[in-house]
Amino acid sequence: MRQIILYTDEDGIWIADVPSLPGCHTNGKTKEEALANIREAIALYIEVLLEHGESVPEDKLNALIVVLEESPLASH
Repeated sequence: MRQIILYTDEDGIWIADVPSLPGCHTNGKTKEEALANIREAIALYIEVLLEHGESVPEDKLNALIVVLEESPLASH
């Protein structure tokens, strides 16, 4: 099991990113498509690591979402 970050970009495209596998990310028009694509991307990423004799990174996610209120000066 891998933890992923799933979010939409400014065009409404769903982005899926795997922090524990650097560079492993994909997207989709829907959340479901992005999730299907990231499952495939994870499998291929790990397959390539193993083919090259490299170890598979441990799954870890150290994240914190912080919401900052916009300052009145930022709107000018």
